[in-house]
Amino acid sequence: MIKKKLSTLLKTFLVFGLIVVLSLPSFLYPAEIQAVLQATGGTVTESGGYKIHTFTSGGSFIVSSVGDVEYLVVAGGAGGGRNMGGGGGAGGYRTAGSFAVTPQTYSITVGGGGAGSTSDSAKGGTGGNSIFDTITSTGGGGGGSSSNANGANGGSGGGGGGGVEGANGTNATANSGGGGGGAGDNAGNGGAGSI
Repeated sequence: MIKKKLSTLLKTFLVFGLIVVLSLPSFLYPAEIQAVLQATGGTVTESGGYKIHTFTSGGSFIVSSVGDVEYLVVAGGAGGGRNMGGGGGAGGYRTAGSFAVTPQTYSITVGGGGAGSTSDSAKGGTGGNSIFDTITSTGGGGGGSSSNANGANGGSGGGGGGGVEGANGTNATANSGGGGGGAGDNAGNGGAGSI
């Protein structure tokens, strides 16, 4: 989701899985550089004096002027394990209050949800990574199943199957989640991220 303040120098907030663009109040900038960041892409809405660009699938964020953006990048959740399987881990996320953008097209990748396990010996599928420029959020780790009980690492680790502890969240990205929970019963699919 991307938010832009309509009457000020725009600060863009991008969220993968969800992308948000926010602008800074105009009193923070000298009058000669006050301008509205010009950008297109995603589903555009307005709220509280901001323009918001939301991506729920891959696409392009097209910037035609220099400015700063804020972003929130959320990865896809993982699938659950099977037969006393653990739940899939949530997708990791990254966010920042200031990220400089220049006139160009930024590619957006939104991580999909991992599939639930269909076998007692397989973990649930890992969630897809979400990517904006150099920012990557890691997908959730798949939940363990009865014969492959340890949950997988991910943005948040998958839950363990058959009463085994969940896996730890990965340390590869900032703002990643913690480990998954205990065992469940049958597999479910992870939810897709949004931008």
